[in-house]
Amino acid sequence: MNNAEHMQLIYVILAAAVATFLTRIGGYVMITQMKRIPPRMEAALNAVPAAVLSTLVAPAFLSGGWDVAVAMLVALVIGLRFSSLWMLLAGWLVVMAIRHLLV
Repeated sequence: MNNAEHMQLIYVILAAAVATFLTRIGGYVMITQMKRIPPRMEAALNAVPAAVLSTLVAPAFLSGGWDVAVAMLVALVIGLRFSSLWMLLAGWLVVMAIRHLLV
């Protein structure tokens, strides 16, 4: 990598850092200026955890192999009924069992 490419990479990283900072601080400033959060904004903010979880789980489900997909489905079913600890334990046990017994 030559010096020009190195500097370009540094500029891209700095621009991404500034954009991330402005996005985060902008949301904070906007919320603190409101006396009351509008219902639509509250609904959008309530949807953020599900959106983040989807972006973390979907790639692993689609490209992790059939053992990971089965473990995730089992964890989903357990998670609908029991606490997160049981959900994580069930998913872990299923993927470990599949990997050690069937693969």
